[in-house]
Amino acid sequence: MRKVMVAVKYVYTYACHENERQLCQLELSTLLASASMVYSDSGSYVWSERCIPPGRSPFIHGRLDVLGEGDSVTELLPIAREIRLTQDETFKVICLKAGDHPPDYDQARKLEREIGMCIVGTAQMKKPEVTFGLIKTKGKWIFGQWTESDKSWQVHQQKPQNYSTGFGVTLARALVNIAVPEVRNHRLLDPCCGMGTVVIEALSMGIDTKGNDLNALAVRGARTNLHYFGYDPDRITLGDMKSLEGEYDSAVFDMPYNLCSVLPEQEQRAMLVKLRKLSGRAVVVSTEWVQEHLLTAGWSIEQYVPVQKGSFIRHVWVCM
Repeated sequence: MRKVMVAVKYVYTYACHENERQLCQLELSTLLASASMVYSDSGSYVWSERCIPPGRSPFIHGRLDVLGEGDSVTELLPIAREIRLTQDETFKVICLKAGDHPPDYDQARKLEREIGMCIVGTAQMKKPEVTFGLIKTKGKWIFGQWTESDKSWQVHQQKPQNYSTGFGVTLARALVNIAVPEVRNHRLLDPCCGMGTVVIEALSMGIDTKGNDLNALAVRGARTNLHYFGYDPDRITLGDMKSLEGEYDSAVFDMPYNLCSVLPEQEQRAMLVKLRKLSGRAVVVSTEWVQEHLLTAGWSIEQYVPVQKGSFIRHVWVCM
């Protein structure tokens, strides 16, 4: 009979580019419930009492389900001895490279052997069925069951239809997570969906999502992309967002822009007013500073972060 203790705390390891740091922290605090989070000084891991699939975030490398902690690895050996896998179940132990002062190669292998010798099961280094992890945080050694992040969403970077000013997959996925921290029974709207990047990321997480765009070429491209990845292209509609009907739990709204012209302020306000009628919560993205228009449209602003790529800046507001 398999015996593994149940975790009540979790350590998530993550990494991001410096330009994405504020976006990353906003996403993690939304997904992992900010009230229960503890960030590391090194910025490589975060503690939380909330358990999520690590593959949801584009920044998370994996999740350690904490089984015990101690001042030394020796103190963790009794916990490892309590783990009894089935006779045919394979496992391995790894020292995570994140954390505070991770051990060098030789020390890491020694610690992995010490823990592994205590676990009842069949050791298998290449493709084990269960992986256990060690990480050092704040002077304490933490031991638990390790789940690597599923990066299958990265295939979405190879969409058949795309354009240069659209969202990258990492940004789109982070925005969806900020808009929809709880997937179950949630309806998401992308009223100006372009090539459907946000819609695809949301659908890949199991979120009931609809997209719309005024541009017929964009709609055609988005439908092609959805079909390519196995999603229903009819989730994308053609039309002015101001004609949309229905109620959604949240929205991701990338405000239309053109590098050679500016969307009139009256049009910006009208779109934000309509968005307020369609959704109770929204993540609004704009290349212009539209905070005043958001407030005038009846939104309250919970969070703001900039996302910069070279000289190009996107402003991201989380609104209720």
